[in-house]
Amino acid sequence: MVIAGLILLLLLASSIGWQITSCYVANSELQSDLNDFAAQNGFRIGLAPLPTEEELRNSVLARARDHGIDLKSQQVTVERTLTPDELRIFLAVDYETHPSLLANSFTLHFNPSSSHTTLIPK
Repeated sequence: MVIAGLILLLLLASSIGWQITSCYVANSELQSDLNDFAAQNGFRIGLAPLPTEEELRNSVLARARDHGIDLKSQQVTVERTLTPDELRIFLAVDYETHPSLLANSFTLHFNPSSSHTTLIPK
């Protein structure tokens, strides 16, 4: 009886831990994607045109969906500054998620962001 109770308690703790950890893993994956989008490696080496702010926003929204994060367009900040000498891209996301823990729920707040400046060769 005691062993069954311990196993049940272990399973419950594992389930709760998984719920919380999966939120942090999804946020970490989104942070990595923001870093990639801000770097604009394809543009830097001439393989891709420079995306508009709307294209960047849509890319962030799509990638967030891939990670199970439900975002609205207003939750994504995109600032793209292009001068003759440099390209600066700033991306930020502000969202909350609510992991369900049996009958209770609580809020986790995340605010991943990335900024990258690229010098434009002349």
